[in-house]
Amino acid sequence: MQYTKLGNSELTVSRICLGCMGFGDAGNGQHSWTIDEAHSRGIIRRSLELGVNFFDTAIAYQSGTSEQYLGRALKDFARRDDVVVATKFLPRTQAEVEAGISGQKHIEQMLDKSLINLGMDHVDLYICHMWDYQTPLYDIMEGLDHVVKAGKTRCIGISNCFAWQLAKANALAEREGFARFVSVQGHYNLIFREEEREMAALCREDQIAMTPYSALAGGRLARRPGETSRRLKEDDYARLKYDATAETDGVIINRAASLAEKKGVSMTEISLAWLLTKVTAPVVGATKPGHIEGAAKAVGLALSAEETDWLEEPYVPHRLVGVMAQNTIASAGEGHVWSIGNQKI
Repeated sequence: MQYTKLGNSELTVSRICLGCMGFGDAGNGQHSWTIDEAHSRGIIRRSLELGVNFFDTAIAYQSGTSEQYLGRALKDFARRDDVVVATKFLPRTQAEVEAGISGQKHIEQMLDKSLINLGMDHVDLYICHMWDYQTPLYDIMEGLDHVVKAGKTRCIGISNCFAWQLAKANALAEREGFARFVSVQGHYNLIFREEEREMAALCREDQIAMTPYSALAGGRLARRPGETSRRLKEDDYARLKYDATAETDGVIINRAASLAEKKGVSMTEISLAWLLTKVTAPVVGATKPGHIEGAAKAVGLALSAEETDWLEEPYVPHRLVGVMAQNTIASAGEGHVWSIGNQKI
């Protein structure tokens, strides 16, 4: 395993981050394909054996049971100071807005609940899961600064935002002396490269770590054409993101499969080796030990410039999908409803 600093923070993270969205009680969340605690523990333990020290979860994942599984496993298998734990909070609900609960109070309450779930007194990275269009930015940044100063998190990050939003937030934080976002978690992989338009340049300029999700496109970049899995069949959200572009994406997926065969490695290794040349640490989900083993191998695989160009050449621009498509509507000032699992925001 290789390690690096998370942006301009003091956190040292493995180049692979274990994404824990696949862990948790399936009866308490939005995903039928999640795995139970016993299997989750096995994957977390194997990740630690492979040198992974960076773990990403969220209070929204299976109603907090993902956080609970992760916290209990890390308590049993690792020293707290040896791991970097990230979790995320949702925007205020409409009920909270109507009840007059401020953005600052919302952040404090959400983090306190996550700490209970994790069984920890602090997280290393606390991430704004998506832009909150109903709460003043100042309220959000001041609230995040408060939890940093209180020692409940060491650093803050953001997910699912536009480059202009990240730049605006960090400019406000710098002006007011607040903690700044040190990382961004966006949708980025070999078949969805829209983060290269503006976000990647901003992150290079300001030393902000990119820790993208959907690193393997919901398994599409890990399986040869025609191969399937339970997640590919049951993950409605991933189908929403990728089905419309399956034909053009398939050209790139075929090239990844061909290069993997030529080099005698897995498609996972090819796809992540490419992404590792672009970002700090991709968030890689795993529901079997082999998933994280393949991801760890990618760290040691180097692609030539010619191979990289060949993988990239067929890419065509994509429309924004999922949360970022909702962001497009919301930033234009139109009405919207956020929904994660069974919680509407």
